[in-house]
Amino acid sequence: MSKKPKNTFNSFSSIPLVYSTNPDYMQPQEEEPKTSLPPAEQALRVILETKHRAGKTVTIVYGFEGPEADLEALGKALKNFCGTGGAVKDGEIIIQGDHRQKVFQYLKQKGYTKAKL
Repeated sequence: MSKKPKNTFNSFSSIPLVYSTNPDYMQPQEEEPKTSLPPAEQALRVILETKHRAGKTVTIVYGFEGPEADLEALGKALKNFCGTGGAVKDGEIIIQGDHRQKVFQYLKQKGYTKAKL
């Protein structure tokens, strides 16, 4: 027998507001999606790191300002350009191996003029 899903309305935060006795109450507004800065204004940093990685070398790109989806897209493009694996974690793009020059070249080519090694 399969288990039935538990009731998702156990907390008050998940129940939609139907009525409020407070005349000054305003429903919380959803935040507007954060837009990313244009590439020319992004101050990205490209570094090489081996700490906490069992001696493996990785190239890290950090300093991106914008939504997570744009960061994921840039990370995917960089991994594809370098022909290697990597990840996007905690606002950083991690590329496996020493690809500082390739990453820097790609960023300059795409208009990230403030990128630094």
